[in-house]
Amino acid sequence: MGVMDALADRLIAGDRAALARAITLVESTRSDHQARARALLTDVMDHTGGAWRIGMTGVPGVGKSTLIEALGTRLTGEGRKVAVLAVDPSSSRTGGSILGDKTRMGALAVDPNAFIRPSPSAGNLGGVARKTRESLLLCEAAGYDVVIIETVGVGQSETLVADMVDVFVALMLPGAGDELQGIKKGLLELAEILFVNKADGDNTTRARRAARDLEAALHLLAPASPHWSPVVLTGSALSGDGMDRLWDAVSTHRQALEQAGALEQRRADQQVRWLWSMVEARVLDAFRADEAVKTAARELERAVASGRLPASEAAERLLKAGTIKL
Repeated sequence: MGVMDALADRLIAGDRAALARAITLVESTRSDHQARARALLTDVMDHTGGAWRIGMTGVPGVGKSTLIEALGTRLTGEGRKVAVLAVDPSSSRTGGSILGDKTRMGALAVDPNAFIRPSPSAGNLGGVARKTRESLLLCEAAGYDVVIIETVGVGQSETLVADMVDVFVALMLPGAGDELQGIKKGLLELAEILFVNKADGDNTTRARRAARDLEAALHLLAPASPHWSPVVLTGSALSGDGMDRLWDAVSTHRQALEQAGALEQRRADQQVRWLWSMVEARVLDAFRADEAVKTAARELERAVASGRLPASEAAERLLKAGTIKL
């Protein structure tokens, strides 16, 4: 039995150290590690697909960590195994992560039925997303039946996360009127459940008003799925109020998609899009690394930047300059 076979067996048996090692392998940029990671994923594919895949976004300060911990500990208390993964668009620039370390989710971090993994810090956002997708599969193979993928509400990270989960939850801060105008239309189009957090004390009235305004805004948008109309909830992760309502909404959403046969179709469509996004990334990387392309690109970029050459003609010349065989 080879080393990878042993790692796959330990992973499937639910060994946390094996899961951590497997994810480290997936996150590595070394070509030999990438080959081993692909072999490992192929070995465990039959054990994937069993988790509830939940995406969660919200601006910094909205209370994502508190909510994920409150929801996660509620689920582990019911006997579920919960994994938390992060997609952080800032990590590739700063080397940091949304999760940073596990101190933000102290109780969940020491829960034997929970696994928390910060965002990989290397590579562009597309690379981070690929590694997170593969980590998701590894968590499923290790027996985690709820995987929460967390992202900060900036850039294109929401779109990437929405394309790897079954349900997408957006956390909102209490506040109405002018604050609503700052919410990206794209986020409302992606969100299937909106949860107005920090709805406690003096914020309760503002949270209810925000919920009404969000509901009104949603009526102006076509639902992302014909099988589900987005819902708006209020609650407080700090007090635990609303966690039951949130999980009920996640369960109702899943039931609606399963009954329509849409959950299986959503995952199938996601897998095919993942396939092509990885092909595109590999082809582009190989093309950019080609010496002839690098040489031609310097002059062509200057010509385009100065207005001497249209981008379309420069692109054609650059493609012809390439010597890679795909």
